[in-house]
Amino acid sequence: MSKIAVIVVNWNRRELLRACLNSLAKQNHPNFEVVVVDNGSGDGSAELVSQMGESFPAPLRLVANSVNRGFCAANNQGFAATRSELVALLNNDAEADPGWLAALEAAIMRADDIGMAASKILVWEDNPSATGPERIDKCGHLIYPDGQNRGRGSGQPDRGQFDRLEETLWPDGCAAMYRRAMLEDIGGFDEDFFAYADDAELGLRGRIAGWRCLYVPAAVVRHRRGATLGLGSLQRLTLIERNRVLLVVKLFPWSLLWANGVFHFARIAAGIWAAARNKGEIRHYSGSWGKLRAGMAMARGTWSALPLIPRMLRKRRGLRRRLTPRQVRKLLLSYRIPLRELSEQAT
Repeated sequence: MSKIAVIVVNWNRRELLRACLNSLAKQNHPNFEVVVVDNGSGDGSAELVSQMGESFPAPLRLVANSVNRGFCAANNQGFAATRSELVALLNNDAEADPGWLAALEAAIMRADDIGMAASKILVWEDNPSATGPERIDKCGHLIYPDGQNRGRGSGQPDRGQFDRLEETLWPDGCAAMYRRAMLEDIGGFDEDFFAYADDAELGLRGRIAGWRCLYVPAAVVRHRRGATLGLGSLQRLTLIERNRVLLVVKLFPWSLLWANGVFHFARIAAGIWAAARNKGEIRHYSGSWGKLRAGMAMARGTWSALPLIPRMLRKRRGLRRRLTPRQVRKLLLSYRIPLRELSEQAT
């Protein structure tokens, strides 16, 4: 049995998958396996995995779905298909440095209550011809009290400001490591989320259950941002906003849940002001019509969350809790992202 299982979820990204797997082939860790869960790709991705498996330096397996089951369900399949002590996730649009796995393992094994480890994720597009500092994609996560979360340091030049091993709120699912004991304690991804904010839900659920998360600056990954649906995708905005609502209803303490509307309207107002100056997420949508369509997509997200709220409330009652509501509130507010940074930051 391998010490670490690396799960890579793929859907119609054959060449990105090839680059991702090539980076895993260069890992200096002596004891890991790779499981690719393919969500019904029609571009030859499954055949690529079979071909690469013949000469891959570690065990490489394929789990082939006939349809796109989404990021959450596919990762849960990967969890079930392995028995390793540690489970790492790597997006098919990301490439890991050779010491990535070893650095994450060293951090997560520092204490028995560390259930998650977060990578230092940089922007891939800066790497091939970078003459100055690379840009940060995510160094752990921060959250706003309405449930919207952002990568810590996103968009900043990497000047070593996040080069300290330290606790963070949760890891980004693009490149993360989880202790299997934590997954067995709290369960895997919530498949109602399908994609986006799923890592936030799993990570915060783990924190509520008493597991800690370390950010590991030596575990470096480079990520092609927005390769799944595209940074300008309206569906992406809808899913993000829908899942924000689901996250809050399921996991936030009531003291923050009751105030959610106030924080939400403050974020929307700040986002409109940022969009008027061509800043923030909405800058990916050009012109007045594009920004109006983006706003409508966000409204659809909120609306589409409503039928799922009763189910989230039922799941809320069954949560594994080791932190009190007051401790959860303190945790969330201690990792709060400033409103201006949230509204002007762009993925």
